[in-house]
Order: sequence, then structure tokens, then C-alpha cells
Amino acid sequence: MRSKAWLQRRQVAVYAVAVALAIFAGLARPGAATLVERFINPVLVVLLYVTFLEIPFVRLRRAFTNGRFIAAALGMNFLVVPVVVYALTRFLPQEPVILIGAFMVLLTPCIDYVITFAELAGGDSELITAATPALMLLQLALLPAYLWLFMGSRIARLIDPGPFIEAFVLIIALPLMLAWLTEAWAERSPSGQRFQAAMGWLPVPMMALTLFVVIASQLPRVFDSIGRIAAVVPVYVAFLVIMPLLARVAAALAGMDAGEGRALVFTSVTRNSLVILPLALALPAGFELAPAVVVTQTLVELSGMVVLTRVVPAWLLPEAPEPISLPGSFGRD
Repeated sequence: MRSKAWLQRRQVAVYAVAVALAIFAGLARPGAATLVERFINPVLVVLLYVTFLEIPFVRLRRAFTNGRFIAAALGMNFLVVPVVVYALTRFLPQEPVILIGAFMVLLTPCIDYVITFAELAGGDSELITAATPALMLLQLALLPAYLWLFMGSRIARLIDPGPFIEAFVLIIALPLMLAWLTEAWAERSPSGQRFQAAMGWLPVPMMALTLFVVIASQLPRVFDSIGRIAAVVPVYVAFLVIMPLLARVAAALAGMDAGEGRALVFTSVTRNSLVILPLALALPAGFELAPAVVVTQTLVELSGMVVLTRVVPAWLLPEAPEPISLPGSFGRD
């Protein structure tokens, strides 16, 4: 147990080492990127399984009843984020291949490692876990609509929903079901309890392995196109700055406590690059640069997440935000 606690206390350092090793591997052996890329989904499945296993399903069922958080998360991701993204992308080169990559990744909320980073910042990870099915299904339905609105119907028709559906089944539904079965086994059997306790060691190593696999597999693609995609970096950084501030305002308007508010910040800012990447890779000829645009967001975001895990609990939301009264609410008391 002490070793597990040691890992948890030093997990940011463990992740930093994983990222450094991934950068070295990606630059030293770029030819291995295609092989490493095949491990992204299997590693994600295990990561989500051990992450879900950390959350007792009694508490998870309670999180599903928090309509205030679910409504705020959906509103931030599917009403506020599209407005912010459209405004920020006005500063990008108006090339379809650049824009489609940026829109695809910025318009889709994360459903995997956001849980880990929110927990690192003291956010209520159960609430994010409860919201993941709705976030996944709505982005599946709304991404083509937003692409049609922002880029036209021809671009929207390029999006194949197959990878989204596959990601939902494999990366969300399967680990969630396996975690539930494991918890049920642990309630009835000492061997199940021992197995669940052993799995409790894995969240930090699996997160480190996920970061290694994603970065090592995609870094050569980014470096090959760095000249053309450098313009997206300031937009991604601006998104990382703007969305936490807007989420804090939303948390205050909704009267959330600190854990809820931090969870709202992370679900509003973290994007679904790992699931979006197969969609970008499936785009037709002429859009070969789009995956590099998506992966660049991953690299920027991972750096930003390390900063936000410190900034959010220490400065942005050290405690429950001061409630904000909406116009027309004065004098009700």
C-alpha cells in the first residue's frame, strides 16, 4: 500500500518521464511509429478499466443523479465550446485540411484521460465518468452538424461515424462493464477482492504507458509537417487558457462545490484527440495533414494538463466558487 501511495504522490513526475522517453523513442526510431500506434486502443481500454475500477459503483450511480453537473458539462461542451472554437479558428490559415483537423479535435470532449487529470486536481472524477456516455454519443451526433455549419456540407459528409461507435463500445462500454463485473466479484469472493486490490496499482503506470504510446507513435508525423501546422499551436494554447476561465464562471453560476467545479473545468478543456485520431486517419486523399493537426493538439494539451492540475486547485478553484447571481435574481431573498 505504501508503494501505491508513493506512486500516486509522484505521478506527475512519472508522467514527465514517460513523455520524455516517448519523445526520445519517437525521434530515434520514427520507423516504429506505425507498430506502436496499434497499441493505442488496447492501452486505453486497460487505462479506463482500472480508472473505472477505482470508483465504487454505488457512488457512480449517485453521480448519475447530479443533473446540475450533467447539464453544465453538456452546455459547456456543445454550446460554449463551439462558439469559442469558431472564434479562435478565425486566426488560422483558412485551408480546409488545417481547419478540419482543428475542428475535429476541439469540438469533441475527452472521454478517457480527462478522468485521471481531473482526479489529480481534486475534481470529482465520478461525475465525469457518469457524463462520459452522454458526451460520447452527443459528439458522435453533433460533430458532422458543426462541420457542416462551419465548413459546409461537403466536409461534413467526409466524417465516418464508424470509429466513433467502435470507440464508444471498446473504450467506454467494455471497460465500464468489466469494472462493474470485477466489483461484483470482489463483493462475493476473497479472490475477487485480492484481484481488485492488485488492479489498484495500475492507474499511474497505465497512464504513463498511454502517454508513451500516443506520443511515440505520433511524434514523427508531427515533425514531418511542423512547418505547416505550427499556426495551430497558439490556438490550442488559447483554448487551454480560455475554457478553464469560462468553466469557472459556469461553476459559480450553477452553485457547484470545489470538486464539481474542478471536474467541470477539466471536461470543458480536455479534448478527445485519441478517439478522433482514427477519424482523421480515415479522411480521403488531400487531407493527409489533418492527423498531424490533431496530434499537435495532444502534445499541447498534455503539457497544459500538467499545468492545470496545479493551477486549478491552487488558484482557479481552491474552494467552492462564489455564487454569481443572474440578472433578475436580485432581491429574491
